[in-house]
Amino acid sequence: MTNLKNAKGFWLSILLSIIFFGVVQFLINGALLNDFYINTIFFIGINIILAVSLHLIIGITGQFSIGHAGFLAVGAYGSAIITMKLELPFALAIMTGGIVAAIAGLIIGIPSLRLKGDYLAIATLGFGEIVRIIFLNIDYVGGASGMQVSHMTTWPWVFVSVLVTILVIVNFTNSTHGRACISVREDETAADAMGINTTYYKVAAFVIGSFFAGIAGALYAHNFYIIQPSNFGFLKSFDILIFVVLGGLGSMSGAVIAAILLTIISTFLQDYPETRMIIYSLVLIVMMLYRPQGLMGTKEITSFFKKRKNVEGGPKDGNHHTVA
Repeated sequence: MTNLKNAKGFWLSILLSIIFFGVVQFLINGALLNDFYINTIFFIGINIILAVSLHLIIGITGQFSIGHAGFLAVGAYGSAIITMKLELPFALAIMTGGIVAAIAGLIIGIPSLRLKGDYLAIATLGFGEIVRIIFLNIDYVGGASGMQVSHMTTWPWVFVSVLVTILVIVNFTNSTHGRACISVREDETAADAMGINTTYYKVAAFVIGSFFAGIAGALYAHNFYIIQPSNFGFLKSFDILIFVVLGGLGSMSGAVIAAILLTIISTFLQDYPETRMIIYSLVLIVMMLYRPQGLMGTKEITSFFKKRKNVEGGPKDGNHHTVA
């Protein structure tokens, strides 16, 4: 019965997503949305992918990574080389962006994920800066002046990428592999003692997260007409980290909501970069003071609907008692 309910919920979510896709596509085709709003929607989608992919690494596996912009950069430049230098299709560029970022995640993951806490954060931050400096000094991709990229990102590509990212990470989290990752987050020593290969699961989560960050990088690169190494500095990594922390560590719904809210705030305040950073800082300070667990804590948005159903559908027979 539970599986049937889960299946119904799954297909209902897919149906609502398709309806949302159709509405936005209709608005774009009918020229009812100007370029500013279309670009904002694309940017929200890209940030959702980044937030959800980092959520897997930090929120689910408990690995404090602050080098996510490095994987975004690898995916962006990798995909741009495919389309601009090799003149191959955009679909291949998106997959290439994901794969090269996943390889980068594997290379950095194997040695660095034996570290913990602050040491891991420093290692991943260093990786992000190394990637930026490398692209800064490669003339093939334009160096400091940047690389020109054709605008190929469309709403269908953004929507499908977001949907696939969420479906894959939700299914991974609910699988035995996801449970193993959660056990690593809760108590790595105990998980290791129970026979869970903690390094394997940390690297696996890191590679999957990196892959989707690379996909976001491909969409990001082809949404703008030029990409520069300065777009992928450590401040970009902190932006992505804020989505996860503000939403609630361990809650994918929270990461998605935070990504949407902060992208909208950031977009409308882009003419006032100083104000944007002040608002970011104030939001984080207030959140840490009054709700340190984040917007959603470790709960998903679906849990609220389940609670409501349980309350409404509780036994009314006097012989039964509802447990509070």
